[in-house]
Amino acid sequence: MSTAVTPPHAPHTAGLMRSIYLPRAADALAFAMSTYGIPLLVLATTRSSALTGAAFALEWLPRVAAFGWAGAIVDRRGAAIVFHLASLGRALALAVGAVLLHLHPSGTVASATVVVLAATTGVLTEFSYLAAETAGAAAGRRAGARAHRVQAVLLGIDQTATLGGPALAGVLLLAGPPPMLAVITVLSLLAALLALRTPPSPLAPARTPKGTSGAGLLTGWRTIRSLPALGWMVTGLTLSNLATGLLQAAGPVIVVQDFGQSTTAVGLVWSAAAAATLLAVTVCRFALDRLGLWPVGAACAALASLATLAAAQAPNYRSYLVLVAILMAAEGGLTVVLRTLRSRLIPQEKFGSTLSATILILLLPFPVAGALTALTPPHALGHVITVCAVLQALGLFCAFARLRTDRALRT
Repeated sequence: MSTAVTPPHAPHTAGLMRSIYLPRAADALAFAMSTYGIPLLVLATTRSSALTGAAFALEWLPRVAAFGWAGAIVDRRGAAIVFHLASLGRALALAVGAVLLHLHPSGTVASATVVVLAATTGVLTEFSYLAAETAGAAAGRRAGARAHRVQAVLLGIDQTATLGGPALAGVLLLAGPPPMLAVITVLSLLAALLALRTPPSPLAPARTPKGTSGAGLLTGWRTIRSLPALGWMVTGLTLSNLATGLLQAAGPVIVVQDFGQSTTAVGLVWSAAAAATLLAVTVCRFALDRLGLWPVGAACAALASLATLAAAQAPNYRSYLVLVAILMAAEGGLTVVLRTLRSRLIPQEKFGSTLSATILILLLPFPVAGALTALTPPHALGHVITVCAVLQALGLFCAFARLRTDRALRT
């Protein structure tokens, strides 16, 4: 009698596919499509650059506001249940939005619908993202020596979704807002159903003191201030994110109104940027081994600053696409440097709170960028982007000039 031999890692991989990878893939694609598709939807529905910027701000403000306590809810209730409920809530919100836009394709009701949809999907997406991240981290811990493989797959899922999501949203929007929202609704509903297979994560004690999330952020802020190298890096990247966020918020207006392209062209910009980022991250891994943190970081900072300055003056769509892709590739390299620096400097017992504070600071420029887009006339957006590019260049220059002799980036 012969018995088929199953590789020892096969059941583990199959279990991860059903419980972690598939839910993450559905949620990541819905995340990417809503993040880049909602501002496109606002512009297509209202034809207003001010409302497009306002919707971008409303999409990011709830994420920033929810970040401090969304993690606490995930810790208290478990990643699986929060993942399920957040994805289900997003599906319901999108379904209602699709019906309203089908019945009222233009006018006051349509404008109010897309703006409310931006805020609602923003906060629900933040909850599902944090829950998915928590589930992925728990799966990595359970994998033991194979933890790096789990994280590599999750990173690949996120980058692939970012690569295809914006372009898919732009293509679907050509058929009208309801079809695009319907597809994101199906993806969100699929994520909610698949989340039921996600293993339960460890829960925080039931008697956790109130205000824990605020105390954690305060601890993180104090840790950042006590680590000058990390503080300078976060400062430089925060100013850089203001320029990047402005290009994201103003992208639909620039590409559709200034360059006369379709909504699909807007999605292609960010798909090309995601592909360039994925390539840059791969290259930076090898460059860091040979050159070290400071040379790679300084080169990426210079490239990002020059690309943003040039993008503000881009004469046509093709050059704009290339320059944005170069900018995001350089930002990807800077992110690798930041992640490496964090792992070297932050004490293990304060890592979670400091990571939360770091991400919160880095997210703050995005709603500001949306507000700037809303308050700036379309013909003046190039000037505002130029000013933000100058701030980006100054911030990154000061950061890396200060870090040139820092041992944390030289070792």
